[in-house]
Amino acid sequence: MACLHCFLGFLLLAARLPLDAARRFHDVLSNERTSGYTREHSQLTGWSSDENEWNEKLYPVWKKEDPRWKNSWRGGHVQAMLTSDSPALVGSTITFVVDLVFPRCQKEDVNGNIVYENNCRNDTDPSPDLYVYNWTEEGGWGNDHSQHHHHMFPDGKPFPHHPGWRRCSFVYVFHTLGQYLQKLGRGSARVSINTANVTLGPQLMEVIVYRRHHHVYVPIAKVKDMYVVTDHVPVFVTMYQKNDRNLSDETFLRDLPIMFSVLIHDPSHFLNESAVNYKWNFGDNTGLFVSNNPTLNHTYVLNGTFSLNLTVQAAVPGPCPSPSPKPPKPTSPLSSAGDPSPELRATPEETCHINRYGYFKATITIVDGILEVNIIQMTDVVTPVPQPDKSLMDFVVTCQGIMPTEVCTIVSDPTCQITYNTVCDPVDVDTDDTCLLTVRRAFSGSGTYCMNLTLSDNTSLALTSTLVSVSARDPASPSRMANGALVSVGCLAIFVTVITLLVYKKHKEYKLVGHSARIVLKGQGLNALLNHAKAIFRLGNQERDPLLKHQPGTV
Repeated sequence: MACLHCFLGFLLLAARLPLDAARRFHDVLSNERTSGYTREHSQLTGWSSDENEWNEKLYPVWKKEDPRWKNSWRGGHVQAMLTSDSPALVGSTITFVVDLVFPRCQKEDVNGNIVYENNCRNDTDPSPDLYVYNWTEEGGWGNDHSQHHHHMFPDGKPFPHHPGWRRCSFVYVFHTLGQYLQKLGRGSARVSINTANVTLGPQLMEVIVYRRHHHVYVPIAKVKDMYVVTDHVPVFVTMYQKNDRNLSDETFLRDLPIMFSVLIHDPSHFLNESAVNYKWNFGDNTGLFVSNNPTLNHTYVLNGTFSLNLTVQAAVPGPCPSPSPKPPKPTSPLSSAGDPSPELRATPEETCHINRYGYFKATITIVDGILEVNIIQMTDVVTPVPQPDKSLMDFVVTCQGIMPTEVCTIVSDPTCQITYNTVCDPVDVDTDDTCLLTVRRAFSGSGTYCMNLTLSDNTSLALTSTLVSVSARDPASPSRMANGALVSVGCLAIFVTVITLLVYKKHKEYKLVGHSARIVLKGQGLNALLNHAKAIFRLGNQERDPLLKHQPGTV
C-alpha cells in the first residue's frame, strides 16, 4: 500500500511538472519585478491575468544580453518609444502610444512593408533592394485561416481578422497591474485604460514588440514607462504680463495686470460635464476671489514677495450610492390617526456628485519696471554734407515707469515681416526721473518702413511700433540750394552796381564836386558796395545754430 501511495504521488508530481515549467506572461514581461510585487488589482476591461501561459515556441523569449538581439532586425536596431497622457484623474481614461523608430533610411510604406527611403543611402553603396522586409511576398497569410496556426497571440488567442489585418506585421504585448493586453498592429499601437479601479499612485507599463518572421515571431524591442493615477485634479497655471521680460522667473511688474490662466490636464474630457470653480488668494491682502472662469487678471500695487494659492473644485457627476436603511420614526396617537407624512426618496434618474480638488501654489516677486513707451515726435535731420543713399531721422520717445538701460530698434519692410537692420544702444541713466529720449536712426533710401522700438532693463521690456515714411531727396537739396544762392547773390550785386552807377551819373550832372572829392566819394561808394556784397555772400553759410550740432539725449 505504501508503494502505491508513492507511485500515485510520483504521478501527481510528474503531471504538475509541465505546469511549473511552463513560461508565464509575468516571467516574460516582468523580469525586473521586485519581491514586494502584489497582484491585488481590479480587473481591467479586456485585459487578462499574467498568470496565463506564454507560447515560447511561437514567441521566443530572449534575455537582455542574448546575442540574438543583434540580428533581430535587418540593417540596425529598432527602438520603441512609449508615451502616455499621464497624470490621469481617477475615473478618467489614460492612453498609451508606442511608436517604432526604424534604422536610418528605413520606413513603413502604405502596405505595411518596410522599405528603403529614396535618396537616403550613399551613392557609393551598392544599389539595395527596394524592401527591407516584404511581408506581402513572404507568404503565410493565406485566405484559409484554419491552416495557419501561427496566426495567434502568445496566449493562443487567434488574431482578430479585421479589415487590413494582413498589413499588420507587429505584435504588441502591453503589461501593467499584473495583467496584459495583446494587440496586432503596424509601426504604431495605441491602448487606453479606464482608471476607475486603478490603484492610486505611480504605476509601470511595459511593452514588448515582436515582428513576423515566416511562421514565428522575433522580439525586436522592449520599452517601459511610468504613469500616475491621482485623485487630485491635475492643474497647471500660466502667468502672463505685458512688458515682463522673462515670464519664467516668476518676477512681475507693479501696476500692470497679470493674466492667470488655469489649464486642467484632462485629455480624455472626463470633466466636461463637471462644474468647476476656481478660488484665488493672491497673498496681498486683497481677499478671496471665486470664479468659474479659468482666466483671471490681478494687479499688484506694492513691491515685494507674495504667496499665490489656487484651489480648483470639480463636481464630477456620478451615480448616487445606495441609501442606508433608516430606523423607523416613532409614532404618536395623533399621527397614527391622520394621513401618513410624505417621505423624500431618491429617484433612479437622480445623479450625485463627487468633489475632486486640485491645488496650485507659487511665490511671485513684484518690482518696478518700464510700463509704457510712446514716440511723440519724428523729425528729419539736416546734415552739412548729405548722402543721397541715406536719411537720418530723430525720434523723441517718452516712457512711464523707471528709466530704461537700453534702447533697440528693428527696421523692417512695411509689413513688419522682413527685417532690414537691428540697432541697440545703451542709455545713460540720469538722475532726472523724467523718461525723455531722442533716438537717431538711419534709413537707406526713400520709402515706407516699419520700425519697432523697445526700451528695456533687467526685468521689463516695453515695445511700440510706427510706420516711417522717408521721402526722396530733391536733386537741388542743401548743396545745390547753396549754389543757387550764390548765383542769386551775384546777379543781385550786378543789379546793385548798375543802379549805383546810374544814380551816381545823375547826381554828377547837377552837383559841382571837386576832383579829389569825387575820387574820395567814388572810393567810399565802391567800398560800401563791396561790403554790401560781402554781407550778402555771407548769408549762404550762416547755419551756426548750436542746436543743429549738439542735441543732449540723442542716442
